[in-house]
Amino acid sequence: MPVRNIILTLAACAGLAACGDTLGEQAAGGAAIGAGTAVITGNSALQGAAVGAAGNVAFCQLYPSRCN
Repeated sequence: MPVRNIILTLAACAGLAACGDTLGEQAAGGAAIGAGTAVITGNSALQGAAVGAAGNVAFCQLYPSRCN
């Protein structure tokens, strides 16, 4: 994966954090953002969704005060 794609993916995820109130909402929001970012950068939407969901849930669980 080119460095440009990694930077674009990280920027999109950081700018579009979608925490949600429940674990399911957190996973769904992260999956949507991850899939969209993957498609834009020319990568697998399924892999992007998995990474986005896991990343968003992890972030929201670690930093609930930043996830309102």
